[in-house]
Amino acid sequence: MTETKTTTTELDAVVVGAGFSGLYMLYRLRDVLGMSARVFDAAHDVGGTWYWNRYPGARCDSESYIYCFSFDKDLLQEWEWSGKYPEQPEILAYLNHVADRLDLRRDIQFNTRVISALYNEATRRWDIETDQGDHVTARYFITGIGCLSTGQIPDIKGRDTFKGQWYHTGAWPHEGVDLTGKRVGIIGTGSSAIQAIPVIAKQAGHLYVFQRTPQFTIPARHANVDKAFLKDVKSRYDEIWEKARWSAGGFPVDPVDRSALEVSAEERQAVYEAGWQQGGFNFFFGSFKDVAVDRRANDTASEFIRSKIREIVKDPETAEKLTPTDHPFSSKRALIDTNYFETYNRDNVTLVDIRHSPIQEITETGIRTEDDSYDLDVIIFATGFDAMTGTFFKMDIRGKNGLALKEKWEAGPKTYLGLSSAGFPNMFMITGPGSPSVLSNMPVSIEQHVEFISNFLEYMTEHGIDTAEADAQAETEWVAHVNAIADMTLYPLADSWYLGANIPGKPRVFMPYPGGVGPYRTKCNEVAENGYEGYVLGAAEREPAAV
Repeated sequence: MTETKTTTTELDAVVVGAGFSGLYMLYRLRDVLGMSARVFDAAHDVGGTWYWNRYPGARCDSESYIYCFSFDKDLLQEWEWSGKYPEQPEILAYLNHVADRLDLRRDIQFNTRVISALYNEATRRWDIETDQGDHVTARYFITGIGCLSTGQIPDIKGRDTFKGQWYHTGAWPHEGVDLTGKRVGIIGTGSSAIQAIPVIAKQAGHLYVFQRTPQFTIPARHANVDKAFLKDVKSRYDEIWEKARWSAGGFPVDPVDRSALEVSAEERQAVYEAGWQQGGFNFFFGSFKDVAVDRRANDTASEFIRSKIREIVKDPETAEKLTPTDHPFSSKRALIDTNYFETYNRDNVTLVDIRHSPIQEITETGIRTEDDSYDLDVIIFATGFDAMTGTFFKMDIRGKNGLALKEKWEAGPKTYLGLSSAGFPNMFMITGPGSPSVLSNMPVSIEQHVEFISNFLEYMTEHGIDTAEADAQAETEWVAHVNAIADMTLYPLADSWYLGANIPGKPRVFMPYPGGVGPYRTKCNEVAENGYEGYVLGAAEREPAAV
């Protein structure tokens, strides 16, 4: 019997994920620091979330001119976005262009999942294995896995008996799905559903929307990009990006200093109406300073949106079902839409309220609720993701003493700065739990994280440091700080995926950092300037001098 010989590859760094995070991290590791690095990704090509999320209407909520990389000034000038908001095919084309431009694919291994990453205390290296049989050791283990990349499909009775087709919005077939004339049921009314529903309604014979929680959403006012606007942006990109980097949400907006409670009702109405007509996140960032933190101020914004829903939706009963009353505006993910509420005026769209008439089971022919049955050809699960932690737990990650990350985070994720976790030396997380991540314009946060990590690795090399690990006390204080800020906002008042509320049994802990992109950047800069305080740094072992 011939024994198979296993070959182990030694690298400086392994990166998981080939989206925005992984591509920029690879560039910094390989082309700036001169390290050997490899990226592993389960997809067939680059793109990350934009490789998988191809559902009808998929696009980003950040405006296109700021949803991109800033580190390459020539790229900023050369790339031409076609729409006000970047749509999925264009974002994917952009990331493919970046990969080609920087010749990144030669160090990316596609169709490959990392199944385990084990820290070896004797060698001070990570031992990494993939589902393709790769054995790699690396000094640094870096995750760029995204915050919303593990789809959540609810365990509904009879799910596997359905004889039609079913899909999850986060894993949409790349060849597309022909819904023409079909009876379609979509479960969920989160971000992907709100984008998909208006598009699907134009294709389907009939669309049934199974809604548990009505949503606050603002019109996007999506259109072709104004070429004059884009030309102006390109003439002052440095100024725009600098403002974005120090802002609350990673957008180049000036903070407002007015309170919703200190103006007249007429002025307040005018401000909200202007934001509504302009569309997008300006309604939130450009209105009043206290909407996110003061319930009384928030009530004025919430009621304005409720009045718009009642104005747009013609059927009063449907309008009331679509009107959110159980959580404040912005306590869940802020949403923007194109003709979402208007879609319920179509004759071929039916809203099914599953809060008051829950789904009992999925049958061979459709969905049965407590009050009725619906015959369907297609079921679409727009049921979101096991956010922030789910993809980490799909890998067997173990730090010192064999401690599993899943075990350490059993009561909720514990990190320092959202970048590192005590007990896991030389492991870095790009936009991990405890960082602004999903509460920000992601490329701004991703660039800041990648640059912090690469600067840290350069510092370690220059100072003869072999290992860097979050200090347990610093981590405890950071987690407490994140939650203390969250408690000052209205976020805890909603059952959202920010708190893991969409996953049965998941601990209710607020996961992203809500203190703002600018203050977070300031904190990270202070950490670096103070010799990476909050980290335990281990000096490299040196050979004894010859006698």
